Amino acid sequence: MPLDKQTKSTRTYQMKARAHAAEMTGERILDAAVEIFYERPIETIPLDEVASRAGVTVQTVIRRFGGKEGLFIAAVEREAKRITSQRDQAGEGNVEEALRILIDHYEEVGDGILRMLAEEDRIPALREIIKGGRIYHYQWCERVFAPALTGMDERERKRRHSQLIALTDIYVWKLLRRDRGLSRNETELALNELLQPLIGGM
Repeated sequence: MPLDKQTKSTRTYQMKARAHAAEMTGERILDAAVEIFYERPIETIPLDEVASRAGVTVQTVIRRFGGKEGLFIAAVEREAKRITSQRDQAGEGNVEEALRILIDHYEEVGDGILRMLAEEDRIPALREIIKGGRIYHYQWCERVFAPALTGMDERERKRRHSQLIALTDIYVWKLLRRDRGLSRNETELALNELLQPLIGGM
């Protein structure tokens, strides 16, 4: 291989290797941020702890994400994509599967989501992400429970859709699971029993 082509090939490889390393560093930082976020509120989390868990310096975190708010917004956005992918596995009309996936989702990240909701008013950018999450939940209910929403006039359909959204909301999971102390399986059963009068033989 001619020297100039070999040099160009080496530089290209080095650039790709650096880009890959930078991407992996960013992912490690986000992993650490998500891990800590699910442990306690954002405002109590120092950047040096995130940096320490990710194995980088605070300067690297700031250079990459611009500070704590930028870091946690990026972490929440990545988590939202992962959660959406998980919940999208629920098939239309399959209530048993949908409830299993929903409860699995709440069991995994429910406490962190509740903490995030408590901070909604203090972080404007977080508010927009939460708004998107609510819209996704509305659409998820519309898709999953589609057979129970057919054949209704507009007002009746809106009321039924709203009921389904409310019963599958994270605060109902919190009430059953955390406040009332039901087991995971009992919580799933309770939600199914609450939903049955609304979905009939779906």
